[in-house]
Formats: sequence, structure tokens, C-alpha cells
Amino acid sequence: MKWLRATALEYRLRYLIHTVIYVVGFTAPWAKGWMNFGRQAVWVELSGGLMKGAGMGFAASTHLVLGLATLLAIAGAWLRTWGTAYIGAGVVQDGAMHGDRVLADGPYRYTRNPLYLGTILHTLAIAVLMQPLAALVVLVLITGFQFRLIFREEAFLTAQRGEAYTRYLAAVPRLFPSLRPGVAAGGASPVWGQAVLNEIYFLGVAASFLLLGWQWDAWLILRGILISLGASIVARAFLK
Repeated sequence: MKWLRATALEYRLRYLIHTVIYVVGFTAPWAKGWMNFGRQAVWVELSGGLMKGAGMGFAASTHLVLGLATLLAIAGAWLRTWGTAYIGAGVVQDGAMHGDRVLADGPYRYTRNPLYLGTILHTLAIAVLMQPLAALVVLVLITGFQFRLIFREEAFLTAQRGEAYTRYLAAVPRLFPSLRPGVAAGGASPVWGQAVLNEIYFLGVAASFLLLGWQWDAWLILRGILISLGASIVARAFLK
């Protein structure tokens, strides 16, 4: 159904839309006392729930939630970097869709949308720093937006590539990766340098959780996220 697909404007402004959703999640403008960042975060709530429900100690429960968030952030950053290395940083940044080929290399042999899956995993990670209601809103909006983008791309590529893309649709899962590649490798070579520059935000967020999270300071992780965002803006300027 066409109404499920992102519009051309949404696709062109997809990075801005993501940013706005994340800002809303971190500021939670509808909640009272949102300036007390981190005190009522999902991280705190989940840790408290594990302490009460599972009888875990404070340190163990806090580390467990942090560890899960860190793994999600790393997985999201890796998927996006791996996917960008094969599809190309220019294609990832472009406001227009590309239908000159059906990519069947790297992560695209296991999932058709590694970049969007990586974004969802990244969102699950940073959601632990938000208030529970804000985290839920962000997860719903981001996940829904990923599917709108996916549906638009699928319609476009089906029209452009026809049977070749239809066979690819049948062989490779839309989002959740298969354990084995669904198609044979196409022979494309990854460009890792540009991929790392293009995905420096996601890599920086993963590093922030991994290196700063153990101080149990949500503000410190958020500073790492903001620094990563600034670094990504500079890196994208060089890529262009």
C-alpha cells in the first residue's frame, strides 16, 4: 500500500527526521523535570527491576543493562559500517535512490536492509538513557520510519530491476538476518575507509558505551554521543 511508503521528501530528509526524533527522546518535553537527565532513565528502571525481581545486586544489575546496551550499540555500528563499505558512502548519503544494480555482497547476502537494522539496534541502545515513555515513543517512531523507508526502496527497486530484484526479495530476509547467505557473492569489494568516516557517529556511540559507560554516568555517555554527532558532521563534509 502506497500510504505505508515514505514520501520523496521523507526520504530526502531522513537524517533530519532521525535527529528530531532522537532529540525529542532525550529532552522528553512532555515530562516534568526532564532536566534531571539519567535519574529516571530506562537504565535505572531496568536495573531496579532486576534487583527486585531477580534478586540481583546493584552493581550486577547495572552492569547487565549496560552490557546489553553496549552490545546493541556495537552490533548496530558494525552492521551499518559493513553495509556502507559495500553499498558506498555516496549512496548512503544521497537524497535520491539508486537502482542501477542489485547488491548481493557483504551483509546484503543475509539481510536486505543492514543499515536500517543497524539503526534500530542503535536506537535500542541509546533508549536506555531516556525516560521510559520517551524511549517507547522513540523506538516506535524510529522502527516505523525504517519500515516506511524500506517499503519505498522495495517499490522503487522492483520497478527498476524487475525479476532480478524479485528473486533477491525471495532469497534474502527483509530485516532479520538469515544464518546462511541467501545469494551468491557478486564480487564487489568493500571500501572500509569511507565507510568508517560515514558511520563515525554510530561507531562513536558504541565507543562511548564501551569506554565511558562503566562510570555509571548517563551524562558522560550523552557527551560522547554529542561528540560523535559533531565528528560525523565534519566527516561527512570531507566525504562530500
